[in-house]
Amino acid sequence: MFRRLRERRRRRLRQTPLPPNWWAIIDRRVPMIREMGDDDRAELGGLVRVLLAEKRFEGVGGLEMTDEIRVTIAAQAAVLLLHRETRFYPTLRTILVYPAAYRATSTKANPDGTVTEGAQVRLGESWHRGAVVLSWSDVVRGAADDHDGHNVVLHEFAHQLDGENGQVNGAPALPSAARYRAWARVLGHEFEAMIESLHQGHRTLLDPYGAVSPPEFFAVATEHFFERPHAMRRHHPDLYEQLSLFYRQDPASRGPSPEQPDDRHEADESDHHPDD
Repeated sequence: MFRRLRERRRRRLRQTPLPPNWWAIIDRRVPMIREMGDDDRAELGGLVRVLLAEKRFEGVGGLEMTDEIRVTIAAQAAVLLLHRETRFYPTLRTILVYPAAYRATSTKANPDGTVTEGAQVRLGESWHRGAVVLSWSDVVRGAADDHDGHNVVLHEFAHQLDGENGQVNGAPALPSAARYRAWARVLGHEFEAMIESLHQGHRTLLDPYGAVSPPEFFAVATEHFFERPHAMRRHHPDLYEQLSLFYRQDPASRGPSPEQPDDRHEADESDHHPDD
């Protein structure tokens, strides 16, 4: 009964257009969405409605929560749900937003059984159950340059998708065993090839942070799929195909490549990434 009521409420929300002032925020803050067609924008607006209705946004570290912040984040999170059967990040309850990069406590288990505690500066993080944490200044920067392959919202919400099957392991929920086999074959090969390239001192198209683990590889690949689709399709066509099948989108078809004709596989990368 409760599920039917929830689905009915979601259908009603998705059929309600976003107010013009919210679209103004999206078009100003998230240029990626300006490139979408009218049908995609209308669908995305409905997804934003549901996310804003169901998720709690909280400012921390002195940040006052506003519609500007909520809508900017929700719009980018909704990009990952477009065209897909979705449960709207079912384990996520709260998005915590700091004004800027923040310090988070970290623990490390040592071989001798002791535990070392420390602190790390982070741009964002995704908790397996309950929360996503974001730096607002990095949300703004990541959205503003939609061709650099760095977007903290896409990164952290990709982790949320990764965990929907109960594990955060770099393999999100897929519809069939055949799709899982193809995913494991392609992404496993790409992950190992990236590690080998970095060991040999080569630059890689994807941010080197993706070599940390399969979950980070999936999150970094998601950033590049949406922000550098032409380069990914050109240099990593199998990876692009798997992500296109999963997200049911072809972002390379939305407009001409902003990159130069001599854009190389050994693209210059920064270390601007979240610490998950």
